[in-house]
Amino acid sequence: MSRSVLLQLARDSIQEVLEAQRTIDRTTLLHEHPLLNEKIATTVNLYIDNELRGTCTSKEANKSLLEDIVYNAKCSAFQDKNFTPITTSEYLHCEVELLLTTPDGVIREKDPAILKN
Repeated sequence: MSRSVLLQLARDSIQEVLEAQRTIDRTTLLHEHPLLNEKIATTVNLYIDNELRGTCTSKEANKSLLEDIVYNAKCSAFQDKNFTPITTSEYLHCEVELLLTTPDGVIREKDPAILKN
């Protein structure tokens, strides 16, 4: 099963920091997926062995969905004050959970770890 565009965006955001290079083509993504232009608040949670490893939540929908996911993914991986920044090894073993706060309720998606323990 293929990874959703939103979960892939969250993973790519973390990977950009780990690899120290910009790889996300925002223009193409926004063109191919107009929903990414909508203002939707998100939460990105990272789990390793079913234990929380990082989290970041938008309090309000101020940014585009694309920018909100990018920001919260990077924040959960590298700026959560309860954890040290994630390492490449941890990234490969972490599950990524994405929650979208919409007027109709919360939509939740979870992506399994790239590498299994």
